[in-house]
This record gives sequence, C-alpha cells and structure tokens, in this order.
Amino acid sequence: MAVGVSMLSYVGWEYYGTNIVSKRAQASLSQGLGEQWASEQEKNPVRGDAIALVRIPRFGEDYEVPLVKGVDKKSLARGIGWFPRSAQPGAVGNFAIAGHRVTHGEPFRSFLKLRKGDTVEVETRTHVYTYVLRDAGTDRTVDFTDTWVTDPVPGKPADTTPTEQTITLVTCSELFHTDDRQVVFGDLESADVKPPQS
Repeated sequence: MAVGVSMLSYVGWEYYGTNIVSKRAQASLSQGLGEQWASEQEKNPVRGDAIALVRIPRFGEDYEVPLVKGVDKKSLARGIGWFPRSAQPGAVGNFAIAGHRVTHGEPFRSFLKLRKGDTVEVETRTHVYTYVLRDAGTDRTVDFTDTWVTDPVPGKPADTTPTEQTITLVTCSELFHTDDRQVVFGDLESADVKPPQS
C-alpha cells in the first residue's frame, strides 16, 4: 500500500506539481527578461537563462513563454529550450527550439494543433522575428536519435552552408513516454526592429 501511495504521489508530482513550479519560474523569467531589456544590460547567458520570448498565436492570445539557452532537463523545466549550436533568433541558419508537451509547464502541449501557415513570434531585446510554418504539427515524426532536424540545413549534409533563416520546433510525439519526436519547420517572414525603450 505504501508503494502504491508513493507511486501515485510521484505521478501526481510529475504531471501536476512540475507544471505549477515551472509556470511560476517561466513567469519570473519573462518578467526578469523584460526588466533586463529595459535597463539595456546585455548579459552573456548560461544554460537555463532566458534569451527571448516566444509567442504562438495558435496556442492562445495569452501564450508567451521564455526561451532559454539549452535543452537539458533543467533548462527545459524553465521554458522552451534553444539548441545553442543552432542559429540564433533571426540569424541565417536553422534556429532550433524544443519544449515539453507534458510536465514542466508543458509549453508545447498543443503542438499537434499547429497548422501550415501558423506563425511563431520570437522577441529579443532588439527585434521581433516572425516565422511561418511550412507544415503541421502532425506531419513529421522522427526518432529521438534523428539529430539531422537541428542541422544548419535540415535534410542536407551537416556541413552544408545555410543561406536562409529557418526555424525548427521539436517536442515529444506522445503525451506519455516515447522515443519519437514531432518536428515542424518554418521560415523567417519578417524581422521588425523594436522601438527604443524610454
């Protein structure tokens, strides 16, 4: 009986408790990032630090999640993770990001609702970058070992020199444990310079 209670407690924590903790951390990171931008103090981010804000209209009008450096477990518990070896937001190359569908704030819970033509908005200290998706959230399933999706030009040899600004979104294929990943690609549509903050 004690083992059963322990198991239920663990499952409850993973699927509910981590969401509460992560959503609080995400809200704090978003606020802190805004304050950092307002003070114009640029810092060199370490793993888990917020570097941008991500908005995906398909996920709701109020959807805004911090983008953090890194895709390790700790970083993904704080927001959407950026693969540091991929391109930076708005840069030429493949800007690759990942997020949980369940637990730890579940920022990509509605990933399978994404449709071709949906937009992903990424706000940095100086710009707002808008990407348009090429496909839907259900179009592409890959094994977690298929790292080609984060290459500079996905589907081409890893040493191919990129000439376009693209985005890759990655998440778990199923709501529960799976080795498969859902992947969506997109292209930069606009890069708007933010007005100076007074």
